[in-house]
Amino acid sequence: MQPLIDNARSFGQRPEEFAGFAAGQSPDVLFITCSDSRVVPALITGARPGELFELRTAGNVVPPYPARRPTGEAATIEYAVEVLGVGDIVVCGHSHCGAVGAMVRGDDLTAVPAVRDWLAYGADRPTCADPADPAVAEAVQNHVLAQILRLRSYPCVEQGLAAGRLRLHGWYYEVHTGAVRQHRADTDTFEAL
Repeated sequence: MQPLIDNARSFGQRPEEFAGFAAGQSPDVLFITCSDSRVVPALITGARPGELFELRTAGNVVPPYPARRPTGEAATIEYAVEVLGVGDIVVCGHSHCGAVGAMVRGDDLTAVPAVRDWLAYGADRPTCADPADPAVAEAVQNHVLAQILRLRSYPCVEQGLAAGRLRLHGWYYEVHTGAVRQHRADTDTFEAL
């Protein structure tokens, strides 16, 4: 913890670098990814402060749009699209994802009921030819596509897509190589960016 504290202390010693942020934010991209500490959106994309609006959830799950009950995830998505006017939404899954692995294997999560109940929002159990593969690449990629489909059911996303002011992207990040692949609809494959 001490190295983080030391960096935080020195970080605030350059106020001139941050003064402009007081005027507001205007990110172009909403980046939805896993809470996993190995996935760092700004590192992956090279984004500077203010360029990405981030939503991080266990397993990069996009919950169903709430009919009666608001969620923080739905509020973040709606705010990004309607208020900030992002033009792109990236759903980025990653290799070696514990959440997707647990879904694929059907792990007993009774000891962590909040995790179990959250992952139930993940849509259908992701498919994978080899559930024993620790990278669970195929399952993660299928899961990313399921979350993009879920996003399409959000009214603000549906309207943004219909108006042509919003684009959705599915990414797969390999934590063990740093490689990023993007889903290509024409071939239905994840290929290098």
